[in-house]
Amino acid sequence: MMLGAVTPILRIFDEAKARQFYVDYLGFRVDWEHRFAPDLPLYLQIARDGCVLHLSEHHGDCCPGAALRIAVDDIDALHAELTGRAYGYARPSIEDTPWGARELTVRDPFGNRLTFFIS
Repeated sequence: MMLGAVTPILRIFDEAKARQFYVDYLGFRVDWEHRFAPDLPLYLQIARDGCVLHLSEHHGDCCPGAALRIAVDDIDALHAELTGRAYGYARPSIEDTPWGARELTVRDPFGNRLTFFIS
């Protein structure tokens, strides 16, 4: 028996802000998106390398304020990339933790916390 990959669902409230943060700032791509009708909530899948996330405007899918830990192989390169982008709502720094990891944490516009780490 084997378990498969986990795909977290994160709550979003504003499509434009979600795209600005996840696509323009963090560098994810939109794989697909779905609405049951043009005036109904958005559900989409985004990915960057091996990291796949689902974003949902549906209130029943999940709650805002989730916390994710995402492994990265070069945290200094990620920090340089994010620092080089003109995003007015985040200026993350790298933290050396007491347990020997290096972490970079950002919060999306909806209160979800993404911590990128290398140990």
